[in-house]
Amino acid sequence: MPTKDTKTASGSDAAPEITGQTSLPISRIKKIINLDDDIVQCSSNATFVVAMATELFIQYLVEQGHNVVKSERKPRKTVQYKDLATAVSRIDNLEFLADVIPKTTTYKQFKQKQAKDLSKDVEVQQGQRTLNGALPPIADASPETPNGKEEASVPRSSRPPTVTMLVDDAGDSQVKDNDVEMADQ
Repeated sequence: MPTKDTKTASGSDAAPEITGQTSLPISRIKKIINLDDDIVQCSSNATFVVAMATELFIQYLVEQGHNVVKSERKPRKTVQYKDLATAVSRIDNLEFLADVIPKTTTYKQFKQKQAKDLSKDVEVQQGQRTLNGALPPIADASPETPNGKEEASVPRSSRPPTVTMLVDDAGDSQVKDNDVEMADQ
């Protein structure tokens, strides 16, 4: 990219003005900038700076992906998606891209993780009750079927006793409106 030195009216050297071409099409960048409702007008110099910053960012991202490839036991000549995802997960500067470039998993790994998470949920739910005293729904062993009959897989004697909340609305002067009594059934 060629540079051109400029001098101010006082004769001192000013910052060099960068001129040249970008790899990204300026017209497309202008269209993308114009899609933002907050930006009313954007100069051609600002569009050029956005294009150059975008190119530098892409270069940095690819370099980090290439570093991941070089660090493998058997380096390759091509940078793949998984290399960029690894770079995003390892490098703090690229952390904001975690949603855009997530690590991929195989279907088998996904199903194993899902089964593991489900087993954790079942462990947590055992012995817990909802506010109305009913058992929470468990994916594998539901105590009641939709028609209201109990299943044979969960005997009634193994379930904890039902707890109900009683609220006194009688207006008793000794009991405040916020008091709640718990009773076992």
